[in-house]
Amino acid sequence: MTGWLSRYGLAIWHIGLACLQCPDDPALLREAAGDLLCFGPDWDENAEALKARAAQLES
Repeated sequence: MTGWLSRYGLAIWHIGLACLQCPDDPALLREAAGDLLCFGPDWDENAEALKARAAQLES
């Protein structure tokens, strides 16, 4: 693989897997959201959704 996927695709896959394994862990969701924000604006909407889910779980 070359290009963007080889550099970032696996990392994003790991973030998704962690969230699937522990979907009710607010700390993990927030950490994953922070990681997604590092990948650029294409992932901002997903990061915001994870942060909102974490806030919902804590309320």
